[in-house]
Amino acid sequence: MINFSAISPNTWLGRSLRAPLRLVPREMAVPILQGPMRGKRWVAGSSDMGCWLGTAELSKVRRVARVVQPGMTCFDIGANVGYYTLLTSVLVGASGKVFAFEPVPGNIALLWRNVRINRCGNVQVFELAVSDSDGVARFAEQPSRSRGHLDADGSLEVRCASLDSLSAEGAISAPHVLKIDVEGAELEVLQGARRILETAKPVIFLATHGPEVHASCCRFLRETGYGLEHLDGDSVESSSELLAVA
Repeated sequence: MINFSAISPNTWLGRSLRAPLRLVPREMAVPILQGPMRGKRWVAGSSDMGCWLGTAELSKVRRVARVVQPGMTCFDIGANVGYYTLLTSVLVGASGKVFAFEPVPGNIALLWRNVRINRCGNVQVFELAVSDSDGVARFAEQPSRSRGHLDADGSLEVRCASLDSLSAEGAISAPHVLKIDVEGAELEVLQGARRILETAKPVIFLATHGPEVHASCCRFLRETGYGLEHLDGDSVESSSELLAVA
């Protein structure tokens, strides 16, 4: 597999390779060219072109593909436009389930489109932000669809809920795998899922944002009985991508 995404767009080669790809209409549903999602379709302009080239976050995708098995239940927390939602949908198969959580209306529309064009009948979308409490919160949108985050000064009001409360309501089933990428609210997600973590003990793919949040998440997970492994070549303490296994 050629890792196109590893070639910097700031180099001559990167610019040259990307130039013809930018001619693809943004609204076009194009086939994903390689990797576990090969042959599935992707709205070209919904995210980085590495998504439909099949090379976005390649090492993490490969690790997820080794962990997720048919019949599992996976949560995509911070689903954005659905890259990991589609990946886990393919991996769990018809007998599995994927619960995708995303609060931003523009992202939700593209998430739904990527789900529907692939007829992902095993996916359920929750239009909310996962946190440590239920109610509403302010959200700050950013120019990049993947960079928005909960912020008391944000201009967008979104619904929020904890995984434990959703579980208590019967809205979600116990997960085997959690993927969490929420631009700084990772600790709140974990704290709001304490019962799930202690009982179901799901494998967690965690992206952290900032050293203080990272340290707090590591401490919380270790106290909850999890061992930690880095996914991006650094130590656990300095990594921003972790694998947590109970």
